[in-house]
Amino acid sequence: QVQLVESGGGLVQPGGSLRLSCAASGIIFHLYTMGWYRQAPGKERELVATITSDRNTNYGDSVKGRFTISRDNAKNTVDLQMDSLEPEDTAVYYCNAKYSLLPYWGQGTQVTVSS
Repeated sequence: QVQLVESGGGLVQPGGSLRLSCAASGIIFHLYTMGWYRQAPGKERELVATITSDRNTNYGDSVKGRFTISRDNAKNTVDLQMDSLEPEDTAVYYCNAKYSLLPYWGQGTQVTVSS
């Protein structure tokens, strides 16, 4: 059974930082491209960042230079360091694992950026 469990969300003031973590089980982790996506109320789910098995990274335009994705294949985890947070970053953040045509998703963790 595949499980992706996100943690680290919460309330932060504008300009602050948060670190999200996703723990994966039930997959051969090092083979998978791992990613973070987000969905704000009334909006479609969008790419935040991905990291391949070779550690190549890709970021959404709105987070480039502020967010950093990393992975630990020994711990089966993928992290998202979020700095210089803005109110527009408020969303539910989802962990994603993709190897074949069928991706897996976590349940999501809420990030709220507000003063």
